[in-house]
Amino acid sequence: MKSTALEKAFAGAAGAGTTLRILGKSGVIRPHSPVALARTARALRDWGVGPAGGFTAAALLDPQRVAVVDERGSLTYDELRRRSNALARALAELGVSSGDGVAVMCRNHRGFVDVTIAAAKLGADLLYLNTAFAGPQLVDVIERERPAVVVHDEEFTDLLAAAEVPARVVAWTDRSVEADTLDGLIARHSDDELEPAGRHGRIVILTSGTTGTPKGAPRSEAGVDAAVSLLSRMPLRYGWRTHIAAPLFHTWGFAHFALAMLLGSTMVLRRRFDPAAFLAVAEAERCDSLVVIPVMLQRTLALSESELAGHDLSRVRVVASSGSALPGDLALEWMDRFGDHLYNIYGSTEVAYASIATPEDLRVAPSAAGKPPHATVVKILDPDGREVPRGGTGRIFVGNGLLFEGYTGGGGKEVVDGLMSTGDVGRFDPDGRLHVEGRDDEMIVSGGENVFPREVEDCLMRHDAVAEVAAVGVPDPDFGTRLRAYVVASADVTEEALKAHVKDNLARYKVPREIVFIEELPRNATGKVLKRELSTG
Repeated sequence: MKSTALEKAFAGAAGAGTTLRILGKSGVIRPHSPVALARTARALRDWGVGPAGGFTAAALLDPQRVAVVDERGSLTYDELRRRSNALARALAELGVSSGDGVAVMCRNHRGFVDVTIAAAKLGADLLYLNTAFAGPQLVDVIERERPAVVVHDEEFTDLLAAAEVPARVVAWTDRSVEADTLDGLIARHSDDELEPAGRHGRIVILTSGTTGTPKGAPRSEAGVDAAVSLLSRMPLRYGWRTHIAAPLFHTWGFAHFALAMLLGSTMVLRRRFDPAAFLAVAEAERCDSLVVIPVMLQRTLALSESELAGHDLSRVRVVASSGSALPGDLALEWMDRFGDHLYNIYGSTEVAYASIATPEDLRVAPSAAGKPPHATVVKILDPDGREVPRGGTGRIFVGNGLLFEGYTGGGGKEVVDGLMSTGDVGRFDPDGRLHVEGRDDEMIVSGGENVFPREVEDCLMRHDAVAEVAAVGVPDPDFGTRLRAYVVASADVTEEALKAHVKDNLARYKVPREIVFIEELPRNATGKVLKRELSTG
């Protein structure tokens, strides 16, 4: 990517003064003994600022702080340090060395944390597998990436059976198994300090896989830039207890795993999401922040009034949502029930964080993606790469220091003057808030008129009888393409009533030509609707 004036502007914008102010406000910069600071600086120099160095530094600064709470209890930062040392030795015996890949297919629990830090200490690359992938997708990804070992929960053994890998390790199991387990390997090896690897490993996050084989999007160590970007518009603080309900293998869940290195967070983890249990965990574990995907908010608000009223979330100060759009008035419904602490983060695996909507933004525009955070530029471009005037719709391009460098299988996203395409279409409103109108390949041309499904979906979501909705384009002999909406109803309602609702609120040509009622929308593990399954259904 060629150097541009815009890239130089990024460097100037990310000035030390602003960074120090943001880190100081969040409590990251605080008094420590000169000895502790010297040891921490040496660890970061030797191990880097990824999981290996970040969690080592956290253990040196505050060893007895609780780092992880899961169904099996708690672990301190010092316990994570020692467990990862032992596991790194075990993985090395299994053939993992610097530059090799370690595939991880784990739900949210200590095993994910253990293997991430251990592999990083060996200089290995980490490949996170989506727990909702089908067997053929997994085989294709593993064949392409060729990891030296796969670490997986026992429940995924059959799914991974056809994949050819040199070694396998079971992460979570509720019974005795003959295979190697993480706990068994840790118990059998020394937890003494290791010599730093000569290479810093990469993190490979897979795209959602809503169409075809998922692509691997590798990331090198981002340093504090990624954290400063989030903290500039989201008031997370050092030492908070954070329930990471979003999957750790996903960009959003992993972001808060990485933030824990800097913020000394206590990561509260549960292997599966259940809306009632989610509220109970947040309350019982005295969580200060919750990390979610939008469908989790929807499922929680769908609980009965008695279930909702039985929980007190007054301690929670930030609910951080990302991974897909906030539909309809979901933001208002959540804040009216639990308080004005919801933040909506828009971005992608490839560009990281593009914009953040604060509670104040969402009160004004409930589906807004917000404003760009620190050291981030977002522009709306036309098909020729020219910037669209404010209010106009175009393709969304993002520039920051966190852009990925290309997919592991080759190829990448379109780049214009240092800005990378997100693959979405959107616009800025008069107050500078970004609004995402849909994927750039989802626009429907019906009878010569352009229709973005997102606008129709939001309109239908505001009907009292609609719980969920997805709109897609399907072939039509007369119009070329027609709009079909799939609706999960929460009360009795007719197709005619819903069409009338859209007609009363949007242009006539945006009214779906048909509405299909279904029991539930097909989703992947990160909550995104699998529209390909609807459009072919």
